[in-house]
Amino acid sequence: MRRVDLADADCGIAQAVGVLGDWWTFLLVRDIAGGTTRFDALQRSLGMSRRALAERLAELVEHGVLEKRRYTDRPPRYDYVLTAKGEGLLPVLIALQEWGDRHVMGDGSLTATAAATSAEARRAQALAGRTVSAAEFRTGAWTVLYCFPGAWAPAAQGYPPHWTEIPGAAGCTLESTTYAARHDDFAAAGVQVRGVSTQRPDQLAAFAEHARLPFPLLSDQDQKLAAGLLLPTFRAAGVDRLKRLTLLVDPAATIRAVQFPITDPAGSVDEMLRLAQDFTK
Repeated sequence: MRRVDLADADCGIAQAVGVLGDWWTFLLVRDIAGGTTRFDALQRSLGMSRRALAERLAELVEHGVLEKRRYTDRPPRYDYVLTAKGEGLLPVLIALQEWGDRHVMGDGSLTATAAATSAEARRAQALAGRTVSAAEFRTGAWTVLYCFPGAWAPAAQGYPPHWTEIPGAAGCTLESTTYAARHDDFAAAGVQVRGVSTQRPDQLAAFAEHARLPFPLLSDQDQKLAAGLLLPTFRAAGVDRLKRLTLLVDPAATIRAVQFPITDPAGSVDEMLRLAQDFTK
């Protein structure tokens, strides 16, 4: 009898564990969300035995978490991609990561930034050379993606309670308006600017209008970008939020430069402008 058959029929946690099985599942979903979708690449990444990997992938396909997409006929080979049901696990991955960063590798304090020597900083710096797999954030041009915790138009919604008491949370408006002031300089270098937050699209649109930003703000409300790249996050006012981090992405969606941690929101804009100009000469 499978574990799911033994679970409490009315408990969502028990039923979910019955489908997910073991910790390999979360690592598989993590890697597939990050763009590693082929059997051999997954086997190399995780170090699982081929038999165990084949069985786990088959189970996840059976449960509708993954689907197979054939990319060659002779011999038949498949990409394993997340279904809508599988993408529903992305917030779970982010919650696990945030808990591990804060309570296992950190001291338990709530912060919207990180030390330069932290595991989060090492993970962020290692993003150089990775590909942005989430289609919503690929522009086909040189692009600055600056990730920020949250910014609000005063008339639409105030800041969450105790926002200014969270280290690193303040400064989103200053960062955005500084990018707006440097927008023509980035454009002259052939670089687009996009802001990214886990806020709702309507909140971001209201802030962009309020701040008169000449570029769009993108919502990662579904956390596809955060989960695909394992971006540093923190949880405040019941919402998972991106820590302040900036990526320079080339036309092939490859990350070429990373800023993290960012302690000077305005100064980081000028630093990124210099980096962008150097890369696009």
